[in-house]
Amino acid sequence: MLRRIILLLLVLPALAFAQMTPPPVAARAWLLLDVGSGQVLTAEQPDQRIEPASLTKLMTAYLAFSAVKNKTLALEQTIPVSPKAWKVPGSKMFIEPQTPVTVNELLHGMIIQSGNDACVALAEAIAGSEEAFAQLMNKEAARLGLKNTHFENSTGLPHPSHLTTVRDLSVLAAAIIRDFPEFYPIYSIKEYTYNKIKQPNRNRLLFLDPTVDGIKTGHTDSAGYCLIASAKRNDRRLVSVVVGTTSDSVRAQESQKLLNWGYLAFDTVKVYTANQAVNEFRVWKGSENTVKAGFLNDFVLSLPKGDAQKLKADVVSQQPLLAPLAKGQPIGTLQLSLDGKPIGSYPIVALDEVPEAGWFGRMWDAIRLWFKNL
Repeated sequence: MLRRIILLLLVLPALAFAQMTPPPVAARAWLLLDVGSGQVLTAEQPDQRIEPASLTKLMTAYLAFSAVKNKTLALEQTIPVSPKAWKVPGSKMFIEPQTPVTVNELLHGMIIQSGNDACVALAEAIAGSEEAFAQLMNKEAARLGLKNTHFENSTGLPHPSHLTTVRDLSVLAAAIIRDFPEFYPIYSIKEYTYNKIKQPNRNRLLFLDPTVDGIKTGHTDSAGYCLIASAKRNDRRLVSVVVGTTSDSVRAQESQKLLNWGYLAFDTVKVYTANQAVNEFRVWKGSENTVKAGFLNDFVLSLPKGDAQKLKADVVSQQPLLAPLAKGQPIGTLQLSLDGKPIGSYPIVALDEVPEAGWFGRMWDAIRLWFKNL
């Protein structure tokens, strides 16, 4: 049985601002993500499978960062350069077989210079071969919830089944920012020199917008020009994914357009602070008769400017709610609507532990529940 409670959320009203429609974007597919709330603010063809080109290197980097964090690789560890890594086509950092290279240098060459040779060298160091590494990429994609992604290589060189979506790419980009804050600053470095060859970061927005601090470009003839960009303004982070544009300048221009619109059209509102009670639910057969329900972390939403005061919630609790309850155990759902239109459902959890009552308390509540359900 479910119990429903209608609440009006008490949040500070946002500044009045006319809600804006998304701008036209000259690309094959695109998406704008608010990282803090996890909300997609606008998208076109978000689940259409596309060729990721060098955006693939985000997953290669994710696994490399994980290897360093788990101590299976060390930043100053030297890696031998195989003939395959040396000869791989496409963009390079120009590693050479006779010159061992460190993991740290490979990470910089892969991220800043988009070196395919760096990707293959890292893949071989982690998994023994690029083919085995691709299997790890797909396993990690499944763990992260990338439902429409399949990798065949570490570089993004074209392959008929090497495909993803802009939605999956936004999840992957957000995961890098969230899970590896110690490595993410590499994506903001504007140039890198290896083997006496200096190459600039291909992300133009790093040079045009001081709030942009990453993340990756991609290009092949079949994929077009692609860019995942992230900006942070006033502690609010947005990630744009734009694929299939016609030039380097267009991918930067369209990404900038999306980011600017997201910051102008939306506010991030803290609806509930961590451990704030959304409601209090009846508990049966417990040492306590009630339990507070809410969120263990701050609960934030992106809302059109001026609309925060229109937000309403329908709290649905699980009934009967039986002890024992663990802190953090889901015990209900917060269903939100704006102007009568649903915008999402979010699990709420027990904010405290509720152990079982003693024998008499459990028996008494069992009798009361029996009469309650007659």
